Parts: sequence; structure tokens; C-alpha cells
Amino acid sequence: MLCFPETRTAMDRKPKRRTRERIIETSLSLFNQFGEPNVTTTVISDEMNISPGNLYYHFRNKDEIIEEIFRAFEREIEDTLAAPQQRAPDVEDTWLFLHVLFELIWKYRFLYRDLNDLLSRNRTVEIHFRRILDHSVRTATLLCEGMVAVGQMRAERHEIEALATNMVLVSTYWLSYEYVRDPRKPVEALALGRGVYQVMAMAAPYFRGDARALFGKLAKQYLAE
Repeated sequence: MLCFPETRTAMDRKPKRRTRERIIETSLSLFNQFGEPNVTTTVISDEMNISPGNLYYHFRNKDEIIEEIFRAFEREIEDTLAAPQQRAPDVEDTWLFLHVLFELIWKYRFLYRDLNDLLSRNRTVEIHFRRILDHSVRTATLLCEGMVAVGQMRAERHEIEALATNMVLVSTYWLSYEYVRDPRKPVEALALGRGVYQVMAMAAPYFRGDARALFGKLAKQYLAE
């Protein structure tokens, strides 16, 4: 009797990642590690062990790679910026929002670390990042208004507007600040916890009742990391 070797069905086989997807993943990793200005298409193709021609078949230049990565980032951050709709957000919602936001900033950290340089060279990134900042301020405003509505914060309208802007400002440039403090030391993920704390610390003077106690408890956890 003839015995045939066991074969794997198409469903069993794990599909290989397409070259285009690998280029995006590799580029994001290299940009995050070394900074976007220091990574060329040649470096990317060498890292992937493919020819420059193979890379150019999918992307004509580095700007096209950046814009593809930025589109993925934009989709993720728009989902993150969606504040709770069914009820007024409270202080725990704000902590969670900031935690998720900083995780996303870390995932695409080259965009934030090299932001000014990218904006000066890429019109698409410039326009769309401005919209992201506007959406971020609106979300921060809604979070503050929610905490006021549930009695966890006391602040006037003009104070909320200034606070929301400052929260977005610190979030956006936190990694740059960490880098400037010690350019020779790689910025670590632990910096995210410090960033979340700094943003919440700006709101802390406006907290009331249980919100202040919760801030103190959560602050200890973040600062201990």
C-alpha cells in the first residue's frame, strides 16, 4: 500500500506576511529606534534583506512609507480619542484614556520625537496632525467637563479650556522632553508613566472629594514604576 506524507491544508498554513506589510513594520521599528531622519530606504531594504528595487516596487520613496505609517496611526488615535458617550466621564476614565493614549504615542514614538522635522517636510502629515491636535483638545475638554458634571472637579470654563490645551501640549511633547533631558540615553517605556502622571498633575488642583484621593493612590503606582 502506498503511503503519502501528511499534508497541511491551506487553512493550516500560516500565510506569509506580504512584502509591503513587512516594509511598514520594519520601517516603524527602525524609525522608532534610530529616528526617522537617520533611516534611509537603503537601510530599510538591508534590514529586510531585500533589494532596493523590491522596496521601490511598493513605495517610491521614504515619504510614502511615512504616510502609510501615519495613516495607520491616525486610524488608531481617532479610535482612542473617542470619549465615553453613554455617561459623563469620570477621573478613572481620564486615567485610562491617558494610559491608552501614551501607549499609542510609544508605539509610534518617532512621529512625536521627530514631529517638527516631519511637519516641515510633509504637508499631508502637517494638515492631518493639526486635526489630531484639535480632536485631542476637544476630547480633553469633554473629559474635564465630565468630571465637573459628576462633582469630581471644580473649574470654570476658561480654566477647562486652558487645562485641556495644556494636557494635549504635555502629551504631545513629553517624549521630546525626555529625550532632551538625556539625548545619549534611549527613552524607555517607563517614561510613559511619568508622562501620564504629569498630565494628571495639572488637573489635580481642580479635583474634589474622592477624585483627589484616587489621584494620590494612582500617582503612587505610576511614580513607583
